[in-house]
Amino acid sequence: MTITHQDLRHLRRCVELAEEALNEGDMAFGSVLVSADGAVLAEDRNRIHTCEPTWHPEIALARWAAENLDETERARATLYTSGEHCPMCSAAHAWAGLGRIVFASSSGQFSVWCEQWGLPGSPVTALTINEVAPDIPVAGPVPELAEEIRELHRRYFGIESQD
Repeated sequence: MTITHQDLRHLRRCVELAEEALNEGDMAFGSVLVSADGAVLAEDRNRIHTCEPTWHPEIALARWAAENLDETERARATLYTSGEHCPMCSAAHAWAGLGRIVFASSSGQFSVWCEQWGLPGSPVTALTINEVAPDIPVAGPVPELAEEIRELHRRYFGIESQD
């Protein structure tokens, strides 16, 4: 699926939100929910340390959409995110009936980065969005933004730059 200029604009905002999360002590993830006509409806960032361990922005936005949008609006909305949804977030997205997902970096990339840095694995198996929710249209990763996300995660984990 093609990434448009509008997609890039919203993904850049996700990167900003990911950096905000990092600056607050949370893992570097941010997401933006956008209507079919391109209007930003809601946005959030990871809050796994400052709120509670399951506060992923994708779940927060799926919940917001379920409470504030009708079924058609949810199906036509796009959720932009700095990192591909984890299985928990993919399920929430599908159960809420949301539409397309566009992500800057993939769960596979995140897994490789963590392995390269010698970090322990996730308590949850890294699955792609479509392994959990096969009917959701997805686009990503976006290479130039994925490198920015990698750098934010490197900082979160306190890994020395290898430059």
